[in-house]
Amino acid sequence: MPDQQLPAVSVIMPVLNEERHLRTSVRHILEQEYAGELEVVIALGPSTDRTDEIAAELVREDSRVHTVPNPTGRTPAALNAAIKASRHPIVVRVDGHGMLSPDYIATAVRLMDETGAQNVGGIMHAEGENDWERAVAAAMTSKIGVGNAAFHTGGAAGPAETVYLGVFRREVLERLGGYNEEFIRAQDWELNFRIREAGGLIWFSPELKVSYRPRPNVRALAKQYKNYGRWRHVVARYHQGSINLRYLAAPAAVLAIAAGVVVGAVVTPWGLIVPAGYVAAITAGSVPAGKGLPAGARLRIPVALATMHMSWGFGFLTSPRSLAKKVIASRRPAVRAEQ
Repeated sequence: MPDQQLPAVSVIMPVLNEERHLRTSVRHILEQEYAGELEVVIALGPSTDRTDEIAAELVREDSRVHTVPNPTGRTPAALNAAIKASRHPIVVRVDGHGMLSPDYIATAVRLMDETGAQNVGGIMHAEGENDWERAVAAAMTSKIGVGNAAFHTGGAAGPAETVYLGVFRREVLERLGGYNEEFIRAQDWELNFRIREAGGLIWFSPELKVSYRPRPNVRALAKQYKNYGRWRHVVARYHQGSINLRYLAAPAAVLAIAAGVVVGAVVTPWGLIVPAGYVAAITAGSVPAGKGLPAGARLRIPVALATMHMSWGFGFLTSPRSLAKKVIASRRPAVRAEQ
């Protein structure tokens, strides 16, 4: 596509307490190898760190950067506010701790033109800056950690149910009314579901890569994965038939380990074979996952795996049915483009 024909691009960023990575994330956007016009719209939640101060500095330093308020702090509300404040026909979602590869936008625009997709996305490439984060990154990019999810572990390009973050045609976002703000988590999946329901194409390509910074400690990782599991159960209730064995593995492991501990403590020590077997499995699985990493990171991979599995499973099992009923009530009918 000749440079003069390249569409203008709006990058939208929901941020909350992102002082550690925001400046670097925005720099990766502004330094994109893309000849078309570019703007960045940062939706500011009620941060308690220096995020707002850093965002104000970025606005002063580059006229392409703008901010909008997001008083709720909720991600889908931030995304909708940023979409509304942005101007261009291509909308790129980036989180405040995501780092775009240099040709990300150019590649996404090309793929969108080649495939006719309404949304294209690629790989969530987790990278750490210390031993704990490297351990989490290894767990998040291994099949023992996340199964066969293509946007974590890679795969062939093609149609997908959902993709990481996403590069959208503005027209589809406006036609469908943006993100459903009842989905505090899993809003990407829900929006992509409506795009597909309306006849649109979601396209995954391993050419697209966003470097992702993992949560900095066990507590933050556990909270993240508990919320993932909680909202994945909401999705399963929202859309019957969307669940598969991969999603049931963690809840099954939580139940089996809990039962094994109870049986082992009350009935017979043989019950402890189940939790012991799980520990052995994640320890063995961490060996290939940690190949090439420092010893400190390799030793932490089993902890990261257990935190992810147990938190996700617990969140799935304890997800309240009332939450699913609330989001089901907010479901919007499919909106198809006029022929």
